[in-house]
Amino acid sequence: MGVNRKLLLGRKKKSKLKIVLPAALAAACIVPLILIQCGILRGRVYTAEDFNITTICSAVDFNENGIDDYTDILLGARKDAENHPEYDDRYWDTGFPPDDIGVCTDVIWRAFRNAGYDLRKMVDIDIEQRPEAYPNISVRDSNIDFRRVTNLRIFFDEHAESLAPDTDKIDQWQPGDIVVFKNDVHIGIVSDKRNKDGLPYIIHNGGQRNREEDILGNAEITGHYRFDASSTVSGPLIPWQE
Repeated sequence: MGVNRKLLLGRKKKSKLKIVLPAALAAACIVPLILIQCGILRGRVYTAEDFNITTICSAVDFNENGIDDYTDILLGARKDAENHPEYDDRYWDTGFPPDDIGVCTDVIWRAFRNAGYDLRKMVDIDIEQRPEAYPNISVRDSNIDFRRVTNLRIFFDEHAESLAPDTDKIDQWQPGDIVVFKNDVHIGIVSDKRNKDGLPYIIHNGGQRNREEDILGNAEITGHYRFDASSTVSGPLIPWQE
């Protein structure tokens, strides 16, 4: 009986292993995928070079720091992403929220600040000079007008190169480009990181865990711009002053 009992226990253990091992292997495969989808882990990140795409540099270095504008805008957006400000859309009497607080539009002016531009003043001047272009503004308020996606889209319509929203043309998406989503609901900056299909990540703040994300392929794109201060800007270029 003792021998039979040992055999029986051994068979039970083997039976449990047959059930547990496949489940453990499946979990080992599925869990990383879930973590990647949730933004906790990331898959492999690609660059333009992986797809033989030439990265375009701006002819302008507005703040004369040795870095072209497009790259400066990208790096400014990434600084904000790495700082990971708490998502908070409250109104600020100073206009600018502190660096540890922000929304999607704050990514944009902070990116432009890194390139030496005061986007707040530039938008304010454009509203003053072209009030008919901003029908949504009944009373001007420089503390908040530059933090509205609609106003930024109107500004870039006039003062930036408007590009196709077609994601099939992956070479047309360049680091530092500005992207508007869902008819002025959201806005972000194009990253220099790309997914396996060559589509770039987007640096944005929607309150999500990772602020530099692979979302472009599933997004409703309603605006794609490139800010070229050497040719497309018709308004004044205002330098940032601390």
